[in-house]
Amino acid sequence: MEFCTSVESIREVVTDWKQAGQRIAVVPTMGYLHEGHLSLMRIARQNADRVVTTIFVNPTQFGPTEDLEKYPRDLAHDRQLCQEVGVDAIFHPAPAEMYAPDFSTWVTEESLSQTLCGAFRPIHFRGVCTVCLKLFNITLADVAVFGRKDAQQALVIERMVRDLNIPIRIIQAPLVREADGLALSSRNKYLSAEERVRALALSRGLRAAQARYDAGERAAAALREAVLQELQPAADSIDYVDVMARATLRPVALIDQPALLAIAAYIGKTRLIDNLFLG
Repeated sequence: MEFCTSVESIREVVTDWKQAGQRIAVVPTMGYLHEGHLSLMRIARQNADRVVTTIFVNPTQFGPTEDLEKYPRDLAHDRQLCQEVGVDAIFHPAPAEMYAPDFSTWVTEESLSQTLCGAFRPIHFRGVCTVCLKLFNITLADVAVFGRKDAQQALVIERMVRDLNIPIRIIQAPLVREADGLALSSRNKYLSAEERVRALALSRGLRAAQARYDAGERAAAALREAVLQELQPAADSIDYVDVMARATLRPVALIDQPALLAIAAYIGKTRLIDNLFLG
């Protein structure tokens, strides 16, 4: 497994693969890897000859009051997991390698990124789109794999790729949960034992909404209420519980098209997200 910290070094590796006619898949991550990330790498392996995992805590997607400095990091463990799952190369740049001191070029998606997390984290998706486009260009990837836990992110990246005619295939991989239902996330590390128990209200609420949907309920308000009945007693605050059209990420009153039921809530000081695709 190659371990590269500079654009020049990873570009040499992937250029050799390209010249040999091999397809490359990239799995962008911020590290502190868990089974959710590993599932993306396995899917990448099924869709390409070579797999690159990027490990980069991207400073441009964090707001000034967010958790950039305390975001969990464990590079030695990340390298071990990547080795075990069969990753061919890790790209782990420093921020200065990715952003020149006078960096001034940004990628902004102006529709799907405006609701849900985008409404609460106004610079977030600008940073996500910019770094992902850079990583696609640096790794020369044919395929990129994103998890559905960050559903809005995956949809925004799909839109960016479509709109800018980027020659890469985006795969949305299934959301991975703990046995008790908690969506896997690096930020779960922040939860105390008591908070982790309360965090299960997110997945319980989604299961309750899924049961109502399966029974024929199509009113968004009723599905939101099913979530809130579980979530409100457990959360310290709620950013949103919204039912959005999948194609536009705008609210719908009645689910008559593919939709996304999405949650963002604070358990203690930890902001957790979860979601459910409907229809």
